[in-house]
Amino acid sequence: MADRIGELLLRERLITAEQLKKAIDEQKMSGGRLGLNLTKLGFITEKDLTAFLSRQYGIPTIDLAAAEIDPEIVKLIPEDVCQKYQIIPVNRTGSTLVMAMADPSNIFAIDDIKFLTGYNVEPLIASEAAIKAAIEKQYESPEANLEGMLGDFEDTDMEVVREEDDVDVNDLKKAVEDAPVVKLVNMILTDAIKKNASDIHIEPYEKSFRVRYRIDGVLQEVMKPPMKLRNAITSRIKIIANLDIAERRLPQDGRIKLKLAKNKEMDYRVSVLPTLFGEKTVLRLLDKGNLQLDMTKLGFEQKALDDFMHAIHKPWGICLVTGPTGSGKTTTLYSALSDLNKVSENISTAEDPVEFNLGGINQCQMHDDIGLNFAAALRSFLRQDPDVIMVGEIRDYETAEIAVKAALTGHLVLSTLHTNDAPGTVNRLLNMGIEPFLVSSACNLILAQRLARKVCKDCKVKAPQPSEALLKTFGVAQDIIDAGVEVYKGAGCATCNGSGYKGRIALYEVMPFTDALKEAVLNGAPTSEIKRIAIKDGMKTLRMSGITKVLEGVSTIEEIMRVTMAD
Repeated sequence: MADRIGELLLRERLITAEQLKKAIDEQKMSGGRLGLNLTKLGFITEKDLTAFLSRQYGIPTIDLAAAEIDPEIVKLIPEDVCQKYQIIPVNRTGSTLVMAMADPSNIFAIDDIKFLTGYNVEPLIASEAAIKAAIEKQYESPEANLEGMLGDFEDTDMEVVREEDDVDVNDLKKAVEDAPVVKLVNMILTDAIKKNASDIHIEPYEKSFRVRYRIDGVLQEVMKPPMKLRNAITSRIKIIANLDIAERRLPQDGRIKLKLAKNKEMDYRVSVLPTLFGEKTVLRLLDKGNLQLDMTKLGFEQKALDDFMHAIHKPWGICLVTGPTGSGKTTTLYSALSDLNKVSENISTAEDPVEFNLGGINQCQMHDDIGLNFAAALRSFLRQDPDVIMVGEIRDYETAEIAVKAALTGHLVLSTLHTNDAPGTVNRLLNMGIEPFLVSSACNLILAQRLARKVCKDCKVKAPQPSEALLKTFGVAQDIIDAGVEVYKGAGCATCNGSGYKGRIALYEVMPFTDALKEAVLNGAPTSEIKRIAIKDGMKTLRMSGITKVLEGVSTIEEIMRVTMAD
C-alpha cells in the first residue's frame, strides 16, 4: 500500500515529488508506514490524510479520541496483533466487528481478525497516530501507567508540615522511602495544584480504583492506580493528615499542610468516608495565595455590588449568602470581612472548618464533639464586645434565633444558608421557626450565588448566534436581539485541556430588603410573590446574571443552563 498511497497522494497534488522522496528516505531510516512519516514531517495533516483515504476507499473515518471504545471488545484481539496491523476494535454489531484501521486495504489483517475472532470485519479509517494512542490507552496496565506517571515526578522540594505536634515526618518518610506509594501520593497532591483543581476524589470500587480532580467545578478522571495500592494510598494520606490509620469503620476529618518550592504553602481539608469497597478520600484544596478578596473581580455587576457594599456597611443587621456547596460562598464572605477589617472593628468568626487564616480577624474553629457549635460560639461572641460576627452556617433554630437577636441588638451578622435562591431563603428562615417580623426587621440583604465556567481565552472563537426563541427564554430584551447578539465559545486547546473552559466567575442574585419586600414578608407572601417584588425593585436573578455574562462573551449559554434554573 505504501508505494500506492504515495503515488495517489502525488497524483492528487496533496504532496510533491520531493516531499514523497523525503518521506520514503525517512521511512527507510526510522521505519513506520509512509503515511505516518508524511504527517511526522508535516507534509500533510492527519485529518487530510484520513479524509483522502476515506474518499479513495469509500470507507468512513472515525475520531478515536472522541469514540467510546468498549473494553470488552478490545479483549477480543491481543495487543501485539493490534500493534502489528495498526488496528483497534471499536464495537460489535451482531456478528460484525467494527474496527479502526490505518490501512483499510490490508486484506491479510482483515482475514487474520476474521479467523481470530470468528466475526465479520467492518473497517473504519483512522490515522496511525490516533490508533497508536488508542492502543496505548486501552491496553496499558495500571502498573505501567503508574510507572509512567511517576517517571518524571520529583518530590524533593516538598515536605509535609505537622501543625498538631513536632513529630519529625522525615523519620516516617525514611521508613517507607522505597515504597512508590509515597511518591504517588505526593504526585497526586502536587499535580492537583498544577491543574488548578479544587478537590481530589480518591475512590475505591469493587474492580477498580480511580482518582478524579474537580477542575472548574467539573470532575475529571486523571488516573487509575493499581488496586493493590488502594489501602496503602489511603493510609499514607491518613498518616500525613494525622488521622487514625487503624480506624476503617468510621468517617474521619483532618488537614494536611504542604510546604512546596519557593516557600509556597498549600492546605488540604481531608475527609475519609468508609464505603462498600474501602475508604473514599476527598481532599479540598485551600490555596491562600489564590484567595480573591477584591470584590470588584468576583463577578458582581455594578448595581449588585453597590447593594451588597451598602448592606455590609450598615451598623447592624444580617447579610446572608446562599448557594450549594462549592459555589464560592466562603470567598464572598471573606471578601466582605476583608473590606470590613479595620483597626476600629472587632470581628469574630465561627467556622467549621476555618478555611483560610485572615490577619486581624478572630477565627474560631467549631468542635461539635465537645459542645462547641455555632450556637455556643455565637453566645460567647456576644460577651466579647463584637462589632461584626460571621457564622459559618445557620443550620438550626437555635443558631438562627441567636443570630437574629445579635443583629437586632446592634451587631452586623454575616452567615450562609443552603438554599437555591435569594427569595427562597425567607421561607427557609420562617420554616426554622423565626417570626416574620424578626426576619423583616433583622435582614439587610440576601445574596444567592453560583460559579460558572469562563470561556478559555486562548481558544475563544465566535459561536453561532442562538435562536431568537432561546434568547427570549433567557429574558433577553427584543431590542438587544434585533441589534444582533455575539456569543463565544472555546474551541478547545492545551490550556483548557480541550474543554473550551478555563477558570470560573460568580453569578450573583442580590436581594436587598426594601420597604415593599419587608411588607410582603410581614404579610406572609409566598416565595413567588417575594421574587416578583424583588425583580420589580431591581434584583437580577441568577439566570439574568448568567445571560449578562454570555452577552459579555465571558461564558456560554450551555454553561449558564447547567448551573442556573429558569426563572
